[in-house]
Amino acid sequence: MTIGKVTIQNDTGLHARPGNEFVTFIKSLTGCKVEVENEGGKRVNASSLLKVLSLGVKKGSVLTVYCDGDNEEENLKKIEEFIANLKD
Repeated sequence: MTIGKVTIQNDTGLHARPGNEFVTFIKSLTGCKVEVENEGGKRVNASSLLKVLSLGVKKGSVLTVYCDGDNEEENLKKIEEFIANLKD
């Protein structure tokens, strides 16, 4: 398992539209289970939009990302890049 931290930079956080883009991206990472945890300690499956939205992620929030499976480190880097380039 590979663990990393990412800070949400887009102005609106992970609401429905960017949250859906994030979940769609996560689902494209084959062979790797991804979970995200908010600063309050709530950890959810990152391939579920409703679960990701339940984290209440806003701009400046720090998410802990857990990758488990094939290509963990490579997938974590891809997730970090995706989050850094996420738009509203």
